Amino acid sequence: MSDLEVPPGKVIRHVVSEAPRPVLLTSRGRGVAVVQDLRDFKKTEEECSFMRAVVKGLAEQDQGHETSLAEVKKRLGLT
Repeated sequence: MSDLEVPPGKVIRHVVSEAPRPVLLTSRGRGVAVVQDLRDFKKTEEECSFMRAVVKGLAEQDQGHETSLAEVKKRLGLT
């Protein structure tokens, strides 16, 4: 962070309020890090986790591993 050409606070303000998208930090023309709003990061992580679960479920279904809706409700304590 000490090598940034702009003050770190300015980068944070830009990410959080001015431009709600990640900022790529580079060193000698190569990407080395990303600064991203924490809410956006958490949302992306949740979406990735959900998609991994969907893919895992589809793969298990393809392998013949199926669980009935009644069994799922029982495991989750739902009626």
